Amino acid sequence: MNADIASTGQVHGRGRVRHGAVLAVTSLALATVVSAMASLNVALPGIARETHASQTELSWIIDAYSLVFASLLLLAATLGDRFGRRKALLGGLGVFAAVSAAATFSSDPVVLIALRALLGVAAAFVMPATLSTITTTFPAAQRARAVSIWAAVAGASAVLGLLASGAVLEVWSWRSVFWLNVVLAVVAAVGTYLFVPESAEPEKQPVDAIGAALTVVGLGVLVYSVIQAPEHGWGSTRTLGGIVVGVVILAVFVLWELKHPHPLLNPRLFRNLPFAAGTVSITLQFFAFFGFIFVVMQYLQLVRGDSALVAAVSVLPMSAAMIPSARLSPWLAARHGARRPWTMGLIAVAAGLLVLAELGADSSYWLVLAGLVPLGAGMGLAMTPATAAITDALPPALQNVGSAVNDLSRELGGALGIAVLGSALNAGYRGSLDVEGLPEPVAEAARSSLAAANVVGTETANPSLIEQARDAFSSGLHLALVTGAGAAVLAAVAITLLLRHTRRAPAVPLAATIEKDTHPAPTH
Repeated sequence: MNADIASTGQVHGRGRVRHGAVLAVTSLALATVVSAMASLNVALPGIARETHASQTELSWIIDAYSLVFASLLLLAATLGDRFGRRKALLGGLGVFAAVSAAATFSSDPVVLIALRALLGVAAAFVMPATLSTITTTFPAAQRARAVSIWAAVAGASAVLGLLASGAVLEVWSWRSVFWLNVVLAVVAAVGTYLFVPESAEPEKQPVDAIGAALTVVGLGVLVYSVIQAPEHGWGSTRTLGGIVVGVVILAVFVLWELKHPHPLLNPRLFRNLPFAAGTVSITLQFFAFFGFIFVVMQYLQLVRGDSALVAAVSVLPMSAAMIPSARLSPWLAARHGARRPWTMGLIAVAAGLLVLAELGADSSYWLVLAGLVPLGAGMGLAMTPATAAITDALPPALQNVGSAVNDLSRELGGALGIAVLGSALNAGYRGSLDVEGLPEPVAEAARSSLAAANVVGTETANPSLIEQARDAFSSGLHLALVTGAGAAVLAAVAITLLLRHTRRAPAVPLAATIEKDTHPAPTH
């Protein structure tokens, strides 16, 4: 991961490389694993009804994928660079297809959680190998255009995944989402086998297995404690102790990486303030974004009663606002400096989430639209300077590291956002639902999730329970989205403080220092 794959990677082809086919295949592989982060959100009501999953288990079904994906991303990228990126793509896509097929036969939420975690392992090998393959196989004159297409696919895949899943759910059950994964992964694997040449790093650096283990354990303990907090209690010893243990393990990871000669991620990179600002911003932006997708898809289907496809189409105005604002952001940055549109975007994200936090059981779609437009526009304004800050802060020899950090920030932010906002939703729902006087089995089912409350309310001919559960869910939605808005405001404050003395990023001497610390000159 610490080498410039564009200049040092070795390509072992069996003939002329067909660059158009390579780009198409790697883009499809990327879309397959990125869309899986969001696509299953549309199917949550169906999963809850059929598997009787609780709200906590629904959080785990979504977040197991994102958490493992983020935890293993740096290690998997290092292994792909060392042993072969084509092998990483074929192996990752093969496992992704097989596990997705297995998930279609499951009806146990615990089994689904385990299978989603395995999908995260596969995705961690696929995503970095797609970009590394492009930068290694494409000539310099074509590389920038190919990378821009890769970035566009990465950005659009989440929304496209929602739409595709919503469409197949119109004619089949939630299992169709996993069958869609199978089809995409198989086509991408066949294309990889036919068109993608093998490439690997010529210098075989030691793999930082201990650093990888510390990352997985630290993030796992931290996210587990947050997701389980509504059941154990936020102030319980189990919750607080788990959060402390997770933070301590991650602190040990930082200390280990500082001493390791070939770290997965060199903490010294964060001495570059624009780089640090970009990383913080991407993490908190996607914390709010993926947490929002997790809770709002349930609201649209379970509270408003929209179908899966209508729910997916309902969030399209967010993308419609995001695209022009993303194009406008570089122009604003050139005229006023990156910090101004960057912070304006984050404030717009917070404003949009605060509007959406006012949604209730009887709210019209106009209120949804009023929140989606500033949310999308703000994401577009803030994402461009944040990504540029990460890549521009590093010298050419560390661009692969910058790409990995950008990917890690997004996946880690998404995993934590789903965990925290999902936990806040669950806590608000359980705290607002009054089940006094109901038989204990009915009360326990109603407390577990809104989908279960709808089922038992229908079965027991108790429409007042359904209405009360929808109101309770709206209370949980309010708490979750206010939490997301707080994360966006925190990001805006962090950007303002980190870049208060910087109009343009980054500082070249500091970048050179980082290159020296992270990638020392070879000795002969």
